Amino acid sequence: MAKEISVIIVDDHPLVLNGFEFILNTNSDILLKSTFTRATDALAFLQAEQVDVVLMDINMPDMNGIDATEIIRKSYPETQVIAISNLNEGSIASRMLQAGATGYLLKNVSAEELIDAIQSAYRGEQVLSKEMIPVLTNPEDTVPKITEREREVLALMAQGHTTPKIGEIMFISPLTVESHRRNLLQKFRVSNSVSLIHKATEMKFI
Repeated sequence: MAKEISVIIVDDHPLVLNGFEFILNTNSDILLKSTFTRATDALAFLQAEQVDVVLMDINMPDMNGIDATEIIRKSYPETQVIAISNLNEGSIASRMLQAGATGYLLKNVSAEELIDAIQSAYRGEQVLSKEMIPVLTNPEDTVPKITEREREVLALMAQGHTTPKIGEIMFISPLTVESHRRNLLQKFRVSNSVSLIHKATEMKFI
């Protein structure tokens, strides 16, 4: 019998966790070791347990998936990371791949695609959702795709509100506001808030 591929899932959405958990637990080639809703808990687990493949969400409450991926790839080079995301966004996918991820899958991936991706990543092969291939091939041609929440954060930033104030207005935590802000910087390919507001205004998002 071939070696089981050991996997952990890091995602703070219960529905995604439950769905992926079900898929992996019904496959005899995969050993799902654990699931986590916080990246820091997953990193602590990896200090004690060897894992072949990590399925990593990008938006986490305590640490974003890009930073977590960089830590995993530096500390545990034999462990492969596959990003799992709702964001069909070239700039974020590129950042994740640059951080060392072996692949980038959208969360609408089928069970068969997910299993195939884990097996390919285990072999060290890059895996991408088919929707991501044109986005990554022509990243400059794509207009940033932002969510309604990100649009709200952007508008409030343009009005000069601080992170705590935006959190108060939107009834979300400052950490969540910062996560949206980081996503916006990545999507618009800018390094600071001033440039973000300028570019978003130019592109008629504000």
